[in-house]
Formats: sequence, C-alpha cells, structure tokens
Amino acid sequence: MTEDDFRALCLSLPETVEGANMGSIYFKANGKDLARLLGGGRAMLTGVPVEEVEMLTEAEPDVFWADGHFKQARCVVATLERLEPDVVRGFLERRFRQVAKKSVLKAWEG
Repeated sequence: MTEDDFRALCLSLPETVEGANMGSIYFKANGKDLARLLGGGRAMLTGVPVEEVEMLTEAEPDVFWADGHFKQARCVVATLERLEPDVVRGFLERRFRQVAKKSVLKAWEG
C-alpha cells in the first residue's frame, strides 16, 4: 500500500477531512482522529484497544509497532508497504463508527 492508497481509503469515508499537524498528515471525522500518515512509509491507526495493539505487535512485528505511549493512546503504527487494503479498511471503518456523527453514520450504512 502506498501513501496515496492510504489517503484514498481514509477520504472515502463521508465527511472525512485531511490536514497537517506536528509533522504528520491527519484524517479526521467529526473532529476526531481516524488515522495519520507519519512519513517514512508509516501510518498510525487510532482507536485500537490496548489488548489488540499488544496482539498485533507480537504477532506481526514486521507490520505493526507501538511503544507504551501509543498503546495507552490506543494507537498502532503500521508499515504501509506491508499492509493490505482490506486490513486498513477494517481499522478505518471501525474507528469511523466510533467517532462519526450518528446522522452521517446512518446515511453511510444505509
């Protein structure tokens, strides 16, 4: 997956916006982070339970990474070139359901 592929997946979700902050590109829905492009072929996925972060980093350390800060923030860093679009879509859609406005979510799911 490339940064452009990642960007397209993020922006395919309704009312998702792109911006820049602290040296990374963010994608937000309803003012809340969905994901970030960190540069260097890495992306940060948000809204991931700590237990899942630990499982992912142990099972696939060549794909996923997180230190204590990321774990507590419920985030995992992923190597883009090793990610499959369906995996990214799953993370993004789950997070979108957590943060989107109910009316936007209803229209999207309908």
